[in-house]
Amino acid sequence: MLVAFLRFLISLPYSQSIRLSFRCTSIPASMGSAAREWVGFKQFPTATQDKLVDLFGKLKEQGVNTLTILVMGKGGVGKSSTVNSLIGERVMNVNSFQAEIVRPVMVSRLRSGFTINIIDTPGLVEGGYVNYPALELIKRFLLNKTIDVLLYVDRLDSYRVDDLDRQIVSAIADGFGKEIWSKSLLVLTHAQLCPPDDISYEVFTSRRSEAVLKTIRTGACIKKRESEDYPIPVGLVENSGRCNKNESDEKVLPNGVAWIPSLVEEIISIATNGSKAIVVDQKLIDGSGSNDRGKLLIPAVIGVQWFIVELIKRAIRADIAKGGRSL
Repeated sequence: MLVAFLRFLISLPYSQSIRLSFRCTSIPASMGSAAREWVGFKQFPTATQDKLVDLFGKLKEQGVNTLTILVMGKGGVGKSSTVNSLIGERVMNVNSFQAEIVRPVMVSRLRSGFTINIIDTPGLVEGGYVNYPALELIKRFLLNKTIDVLLYVDRLDSYRVDDLDRQIVSAIADGFGKEIWSKSLLVLTHAQLCPPDDISYEVFTSRRSEAVLKTIRTGACIKKRESEDYPIPVGLVENSGRCNKNESDEKVLPNGVAWIPSLVEEIISIATNGSKAIVVDQKLIDGSGSNDRGKLLIPAVIGVQWFIVELIKRAIRADIAKGGRSL
């Protein structure tokens, strides 16, 4: 059979064989892979396992058997490391001397009839500007998928936000609709730190969180009422091996919180907060929703223009009439 297949390839015209080769290699295996058994779940400390079983059990009681999480943010902030920590396996390669992923990757794990999907994505900044091609690549990868939660990842140990941060938030809102921020969780990595200038850990994390949240509200044009209805919670993360542990062997932050079950609890809270999940269909990818809204305004704009032109015409005719009488 192999020999026959090779003969078939040889018999094809060169252009057709090139197209066939491209089709066979252009789709990453991860895009169509089925969910695997969640082996990494057993690597969590017993206390963490018990908490996660309870949290996922509450979802199943509500008839929710699948949870899909989208991870986005700038490059180098710890997106892939956070995916590894949540899965409990090294599913994403993380290397300080290696470029991050260049295309979205979905990791799916199955346990006791419950499926968790986590989608890692390329960084949204390239050369100091928003990486719009990466954003389009992400949108097309998500076609026909439903996003239950967005993890917007940044670093806790950064000390400022700038206009680029606002532009990233705005680009996400433009690409997916600002409703995606009602399904979002701000994740701040590198949370095992000593705050500068004798500021307490709680005060430092609060100031840093509020600075990023303010940028999100500004960039996504979130109104005060909207932010009150669906506030964006904050999750702190420490992916490195230097993270402290409690007596139950769970990774804990300087504030004593076991961060993995705490983060999962926030994720499930967002998934069930009453706002609609984000369904990525062809209309969203094409951006036809905004175009349709613009089309609805066309008759009104034309009507206003016609009214203004008529007023000008009447004024001209009145002015001409007055001039005629004066002569």
